[in-house]
Formats: sequence, C-alpha cells, structure tokens
Amino acid sequence: MKVSLFVTCLTDLFAPQVGMSVVEVLEHFGCSVDFPEAQTCCGQPQFNNGYPAEARTLAQRMINVFENSQFVVTPSGSCCSMIREHYPVLFADDPQWQKRADDFVAKTYEFVEFLTKVLKVDVSTLKLPTPTSITYHYTCHTRGLHMTGEPCINLVKQLAGATFVPLEKSEQCCGFGGTFATKYPDISGAIVRDKVACGNKTGAQVMIVNDGGCAMNIGGACHRYAGQFRVQHVAEILAASLPAKTK
Repeated sequence: MKVSLFVTCLTDLFAPQVGMSVVEVLEHFGCSVDFPEAQTCCGQPQFNNGYPAEARTLAQRMINVFENSQFVVTPSGSCCSMIREHYPVLFADDPQWQKRADDFVAKTYEFVEFLTKVLKVDVSTLKLPTPTSITYHYTCHTRGLHMTGEPCINLVKQLAGATFVPLEKSEQCCGFGGTFATKYPDISGAIVRDKVACGNKTGAQVMIVNDGGCAMNIGGACHRYAGQFRVQHVAEILAASLPAKTK
C-alpha cells in the first residue's frame, strides 16, 4: 500500500519528530511512504481568516501535488478537516476542480483514522519500553472528521505497557483555535489553563493528542502553568513501542 505523507506546517516547523514517527509506524505496518516535497500549507489559516481566494490557490496546489497519490495521510486532524469539509466548498462554482477536490478528499486520512479504518492495525504486539500512564485530549477538529475519541483510546488500551486514564472534560477545546489564541489571548489562556489542570488531576505521565496545534498549545501551557505531564502525538507513542525501538 502506497501512502503520501502530508506533514503540515506545524509538524514540519515545530515537531518534525512527529512526521518521522508517522512514517516509522506506517512502514512497520507494511506501507510504502513517500513525501512530496512540493507540498505547502493546506490553506486553513487563510480560509479561517476570511481569505477564500488565497485558500483556494493553496488548495489547488495541494490537489496538484498529491494528484497521483494512492492515499494521503496527515498527523493533523485540523488540516484533514480543512480538506474534507472546505475543499469541496472552495470549488463549488468550478465542476472540474470540484471533481478533483472530491477525489483528493476521498483518499485523505488523519493518521489514527487511517490506522484503524484502512489498515485495521493490531497494536497488541507492540510494547512501550517503560510502563506509562496515558490520558487523551479529544481535539475539536477530530470531531469535524466525524470521529469519536475511541479509535485513539483503543489503540492506547491495546498497547502493552500503557495504562489509559480518562481525562475530565476531554472534549473541551484546548484554547488554540489557530489565530484565536493570538486574537483572544486572555480567553485562550484561561481555556488551556483548565486543560492543564484537568491533565494534572489524572496523574498521567503523558497526554496524547492527534493534532499539532493542540500539542503545541498544551505543551507550552504545561511549562507556564506547572503541568505535571508531557504532551505527545499518538504517533510518537506508537513509534516508541515498535520492536526496533524496544530491543
């Protein structure tokens, strides 16, 4: 099975280890992974801030870049949601481009979604190098993909060495929201402080997410507000459990 990695801006700039982890996990489960270097932003910041023409230009570039990909997998529920929900809308007045957008949407998956829906992986043979208690922040845009938090939680529960701890208000926003955090810093700060407090209550060592924006926001807040856990992408946890990493 051939997979093209859409790495996203935040992963590329702030968390390249997440992209590497996605590749390692996909290859472990039999995928051949390529990285089209011409990829850029998906256009979400432009779209969310009222610049549909600019978002459309970026969407056209993305569609062109991944035209020949069998599957496109991204570690960001947020960017995947942008593609799924808004690309068809951006080209509603152009039947030719809308058809191409629909084709792109049909083969694009968020990482956990791809593992569970397409590959149908069994991670019970994987084992964390040390016993780890893990909680889960259910990101807003994951809901936009019509996914529950269960697929991610079930992966953790299958993982040897992992103990899952439920998170209070797990579905509550972390306060990032892209430019929301910069436009309304006081509100955003209050929201993420509450998320850190809920994480601390669990006593978990790790809070996993499947979105780079949430990871960056909550991780930064942990440093500012005495978070007692570290924040990692689910791909990092799975990659750390691969046989090559635990020998």
